[in-house]
Amino acid sequence: MRKDITIAATARPARGKNEARRLRVSGLMPAIIYGTGKDPVAVSVSPKEVNKILHSDTGHNTIFDMAVGDAAAEAVMVVDWLHHPVRGNLMHVDLLRIDLEKVLKVDVPVHTRGESVGVKIGGGMIEVINREVTIECLPNEIPAAFDVDVTELNVNQAVRAGDLKLSASMRLISPSDSVLVHVIAPRAEEAAAAVVAEPEVAKGKAKAPAAAAPAAGDKKAAPPADKKKK
Repeated sequence: MRKDITIAATARPARGKNEARRLRVSGLMPAIIYGTGKDPVAVSVSPKEVNKILHSDTGHNTIFDMAVGDAAAEAVMVVDWLHHPVRGNLMHVDLLRIDLEKVLKVDVPVHTRGESVGVKIGGGMIEVINREVTIECLPNEIPAAFDVDVTELNVNQAVRAGDLKLSASMRLISPSDSVLVHVIAPRAEEAAAAVVAEPEVAKGKAKAPAAAAPAAGDKKAAPPADKKKK
């Protein structure tokens, strides 16, 4: 989605770990801009400004303008980024130049809303299988997300990628039969737990099996004969 945001950047002639460290100490970070048949350009940008975009409602699918020095601003999009493994601060971003007249392949989040009848009444459990789908569309028509209403979803029913309503230039790239969300039946062990157990078993006191009664006509075993005295 295109937003009216412009971030200033400065060309970065020097490269290497020392230069990147110096930039971060000064409150900036290294980045690179590439795409649309032009040469890549190494720049330094504000990580705070880029973080605002990554944490916005459109996230990394946000198309914004980047002005490098005195050059005209270009439409770009964040396609890759790196966070510090411990501190979590943004350390580097890759920015792709965007041709607003050409379709673009993007991954769009899938959000669910509503309470499923299969969960509320049927006792099932809702399960999200795919949290995003891949589509192709013009840059200005990238949706922030696809909202899936699961209110009417019953047990053993699903919403698939092919059920999404696409508009304008959107074309689904993900397999149309990919399950996005479904409601599964209660598990067998959960259903079994609902069955009322016998009192003895429920209390943990299982009766010992009764000894078998001797069959009619059976003779008692004779006592062992006394040993003869020598």
